[in-house]
Parts: sequence; structure tokens; C-alpha cells
Amino acid sequence: MKLKFKKWTEEEFFSIREEVLKQWPTGKEVDLEEAIRYHKALPDHKSFSKKLIDAKKKGITLAQPRAGVALISEHIELLNFLDTEGGADLLPSTIDAYTRQNKYENCQHGIEESEKAGRSLLNGFPGVNHGVKGCREVVEAVNLPLQMRHGTPDARLLSEIMMAAGFTSNEGGGITYNIPYAKDVSIEQTLIDWQYIDRLVGYYEEKGVSINREPFGPLTGTLVPPSMSNVVQILECLLAAEQGVKNLTLGYGQCGNLVQDVAAVRALEEQATEYCKEYGYNDVVITTVFHQWMGGFPADEAKAFGVISNGASAAALAGATKVIVKTPHEALGIPTKEANAAGIRATKMVLNLLSNQKLPKSDALTAEITLIKKEVKQIFDKIVEAGNGDLAVGVVKAFETGVLDIPFAPSRYNAGKMMPARDNEGKIRYLEFGNLPFTEDVKKFNREQIEIRAKVENREVGFQMTVDDIFAVGKGALIGRPENFKG
Repeated sequence: MKLKFKKWTEEEFFSIREEVLKQWPTGKEVDLEEAIRYHKALPDHKSFSKKLIDAKKKGITLAQPRAGVALISEHIELLNFLDTEGGADLLPSTIDAYTRQNKYENCQHGIEESEKAGRSLLNGFPGVNHGVKGCREVVEAVNLPLQMRHGTPDARLLSEIMMAAGFTSNEGGGITYNIPYAKDVSIEQTLIDWQYIDRLVGYYEEKGVSINREPFGPLTGTLVPPSMSNVVQILECLLAAEQGVKNLTLGYGQCGNLVQDVAAVRALEEQATEYCKEYGYNDVVITTVFHQWMGGFPADEAKAFGVISNGASAAALAGATKVIVKTPHEALGIPTKEANAAGIRATKMVLNLLSNQKLPKSDALTAEITLIKKEVKQIFDKIVEAGNGDLAVGVVKAFETGVLDIPFAPSRYNAGKMMPARDNEGKIRYLEFGNLPFTEDVKKFNREQIEIRAKVENREVGFQMTVDDIFAVGKGALIGRPENFKG
């Protein structure tokens, strides 16, 4: 199928769907009309869309963990523990690495070995292998809305099965689940594959069932400038809306400077809403998700809780609709359920303390919002131009030319010429612009902010700043100052 920014017809969708469902035997379990009836019978408190809309109306921030293990019974136990002991508002099913690569035979082996070992030997929940029947066991056994979280370039079968089972939210997108995750998968192919998923969600919507869609905000999670992550979120929002998606949660990964983090979330929601109206998607509901720190964590548990609480504060003060919670064991690997619950409780405490507070308007906040929106628009306009008005084609060409460029991404389809670094206040700026289409005044501002830091630190502007910034939080600071820095 040729990539184009246009809603698929039912004929186009169903002609591909037959082959998708043949990828693994559990695809035979998917009955779309039965799935629609099942969703309509679900109580409101299990609907992601309804819970997010309610939170947005009330101006509160919901807390959601990451979690997933191989076996159904253990997965249910884990999720219910995070609900009852952690106080989670929303629940995930984080998918295992084999499923993300569509290696379902490896998954099956992992399930069998996990059963023998009595513990999970997969790093997530293998939804495809468990099928509609197995995934529905999870839906029936928990009392909160469920979202699949994965990192899968081709998640078509996974989405068919888990949505048919009653999962009411699906994370990912053609850019955000390719460029940060895969090396050799073409952006054109993932855009088509995720158009399929969004058209599937659109079909549910047409039948009266709301499924939430959430592009992955943090991208590589490493010093991503807010305007770069925001423009990607807006692009995936528009690509999804064109296919009929009505409920979208746009994400942002914490950068660490409070003013910049708040500005980024507010700019994202405002600008995405503006673009949706411009493109005629007037019935789309947009909410936001704030990801707590995605970079290196301190191994010390007390310090880790400090990072978690800092992220919770930023999410609340930004007015994000939900926050994705980290655990005090981030530096150690997959956390215990107890550590996961502790991270949620710490986050919820901060959210409760800040429940009626938002960071007030200020000159600094307004200036940062204005800058982010300006940078986003300059990138977006160039993408539209590159695609001759076709956003999907424009995205492919933008990656080919470096107009879109994600720092530290493994994909060979990503230019890797743009380089970020923090300024003297810890805000992430553009150190090297690569082929980004910024005007000279925008480039000048970014350079000046980094030069101020260089002067304070008595060193040259350069890549060493970036390296130091990458490891800073794990060492107990936000900005990667030189070892001999006196302050």
C-alpha cells in the first residue's frame, strides 16, 4: 500500500486485515463485532477515554505505572497489587521484547519456561500469544482501565488482539515506536502499519466505542529538546485523527527544568488543539501525559525517590492529565512490585499536595512557551512543504533530509546530526542544528544560552557538555558541570 495522508477506506483496511490476523494462530480469536459489543458493556470505570476526560474536567493528574510479566495469573496479581497497594489510577500491560519484534515463537518458549521456573522469564506481557481469551482474563480481573504499552514498530496484530479483549488504550505511533526503538525499519513502513492501527481505532469509534491513543512522548528519553518531541507528538496526533481517532493523549518526557517542562506541556496541548482545528478535526479530545525522568537514575533509593517526586511536582504544576511513574529501582533493572507500588505512592502524595496548584504565568514561562511554539511551527511548516501538503509523505522526507532529527536514536533512517545540551538553568537547547529549518534568530538564541553556561563553567562550547549532561542526574545533579566547577 502506498503511503498517503488520507483516511483509509473500509475496503483498504479490511483487505490488509485478513493477512494481519494470520500472523499467529490467536489472530483467529478476534471477532470485531463481538469485541465492539464487549466494549459497550464495559463499565465506565474501565474506560481509559472516560477517565481521562473526567480528570481533564476536574483539573487533576492521574498516576499510571509501567508493569508486565509473562504469565496471566502473575500479571493479574501484579496489576491488582499496583492498584490496591500503590493506588494507581490507570493500569498498564507492558509488552515483552520478543512481541515488540513480532517473534511470537520466542514468546511461546518464554511462556513455557516461565511456567516451569515459576517466575517471569520475559520482560513483559506477551499479549499476542495469550490471545483474546487470555488478555480478557486480565480485563475481567482488574478494576481500572487498561493500556497496552510496548515499543512495537508493527503492532497491528497486538492491537487487534488486545483491543478485542477489552483494552481501552494503546500507546505508540509510526514515528515514536520506530525511530527510538528500531535500527532497520523504514519510517514509511511504520507509518503505514500505524495508520492501520489508527484506522482500526477509528472503526471502533464509528461503532460507538472510544479507544484512547497515546503517542510515545519521550522518544529516546535523552536530552530531547521540547520542540522536537512536541512536533512529533502533533504529527502523530494529526495522522491518528485523520484515520478517525477521537481521544488522544499527547506525551512529554521530563527535561528537568521546571519552567521549561511546564511550558512544554502547555505549549503541546495548545498547539495540538490549534492544528487539529486547522485540519478540521473538531471533535478530537486532547489530554496530556508527563513521563517522569527517563534518563539515568541514581542507584541510591532515597535519591531515586527525590527524582520521582521532582517529576510528580512538574507533572502537577504543568497541569498534565496523567503522569507515568518511575520506581526507586530504575538503576537496578526490572523493579519488584513493592518498589513499583512505592513509586506510585510517592507520586500520589506529591500530586495530592499540589492538587489545586498550577505554576502561575510569568514572563519566563510565557517566553519559553512562545519559543517552543515558534520552533515547532518552523519544523512543521517545512514538513508540509516537503510533502507538498501531504503530512505522511512529508514526515518520510523530513527524516531523509534531517528536518526531523531525534538525538541518540538507533534508527539508520534518522540523521543524527542534531545535538542538544543544557543551558545554565538546565533547559535543553540545540547545540548543533544539523539540518533543522530554524530561522537565524532561533539559532542565535539557542547558541547564546549555551554560551552563557560555557562562560560560567569556564570551558568551550562543545559535545563534552552533552556527555556530561547525559550522566548528570545519575550522579545527583541536573546540569553536567565540569569536575573542577566551583559554582
